[in-house]
Amino acid sequence: MSSLRTTVRNSLRQYMMLLTLLAIILIFQVLTNGVLLKPMNVSNLIFQNAYVVILAVGMLMCILTGGNVDLSVGSQVALIGACAGTFIITWGWNSHLSILLCLLIAIALGVWQGFWIAYVRIPPFIVTLSGMLVFRGLTLIVLNGMTLAPFPKDYLAYSTGYIPDLFPEWQLFGLRNTTALLIGIIIAVVYALAQIGSYRSRQKKGYSVESMWTLLIKIALISFGIIWLFYTLGAYRGVPMVLITVGIVLLVYTYITSQTVIGRHLYALGGNEKAARLSGVKTRFLLFLAYVNMAFLAGVAGIVFAARLNSASPQAGQSFELDAIAACFIGGASAYGGIGTVGGALVGAMIMGVLNNGMSIMGISSNVQQVVKGLVLLAAVAFDVISKQQVTLKLPFFERKSRSQTRSA
Repeated sequence: MSSLRTTVRNSLRQYMMLLTLLAIILIFQVLTNGVLLKPMNVSNLIFQNAYVVILAVGMLMCILTGGNVDLSVGSQVALIGACAGTFIITWGWNSHLSILLCLLIAIALGVWQGFWIAYVRIPPFIVTLSGMLVFRGLTLIVLNGMTLAPFPKDYLAYSTGYIPDLFPEWQLFGLRNTTALLIGIIIAVVYALAQIGSYRSRQKKGYSVESMWTLLIKIALISFGIIWLFYTLGAYRGVPMVLITVGIVLLVYTYITSQTVIGRHLYALGGNEKAARLSGVKTRFLLFLAYVNMAFLAGVAGIVFAARLNSASPQAGQSFELDAIAACFIGGASAYGGIGTVGGALVGAMIMGVLNNGMSIMGISSNVQQVVKGLVLLAAVAFDVISKQQVTLKLPFFERKSRSQTRSA
């Protein structure tokens, strides 16, 4: 019984935010009389939160380097949207080439900020605050204070379209798009096989692993959630194209953070920059790379958001940086750096998205929504800080002192 209690306690601690997300969904499902999980609203949730997930993944890379954030991402989103609108709507350039050029411009913005942060060693808060003002000003200059619209269909297809049904004659379970269900089943199977393979690999290497029952329950619940999501999408119009973009971002950065040398070095940099540098980690280059990557993903988010609005607006991107930062911290990233996962950032973004959507359906004013989101963010960071203090207090005195000195360094 003691072993069972320990397993349950550890599992609850590990998946606390995921369970919180499920609880929030169930609460709003009841409060909105079932509107929250209707197929059309689920599709809208994906469109509304795609850019937040993309930005949160980039922000996580910055936070991992030592709790640093990028305050300029909202302005970068607006500037990239302004460039796309100018290239495509005003100048009539090819949409695909314009998207590529916009991403190159985004990388250039990241190089600019990364240079000052990593090599001149100006604090990230100052550099990105400056970037927020500069990029917003450039957006107003590029657009001349006006909104450009509409974008052509080939540009909108990347972010507002749906994957067509490849088997329209099947109509399984009365779905409007059977392909969506098949995609969900395939993803669930691949996920289950990947989890089992990873479990066996860690077990062979002698790593500490969860119990088999915990793994199977996790696989069953998440696989069910995946299939349910795609079934629900199939009941409406199918899988949104933007979900493919988000899925690629999540897969690529999950692999980078968990399976590559760069990923391990990012965590080492956030844990202790001095020790990482003495161990041969190129800390300055990693810091530079984190902000270049953030700008690149802000460019992707800018293209997605401009397509969703079907316009390039000088007011786009307002407070996006706060949504991304909140998603990371709510998802378990540490305010001190070195701790956080891509999956956690996704869960944090979905918690923010469900809160926004649920309260909007209920008719709660945006002023109250800001209060709720602020309290949720404070609670998430407080939980992180308090839990670390409790762990530190349980350590022997000499180890506690060592950790304190390490943090100061």
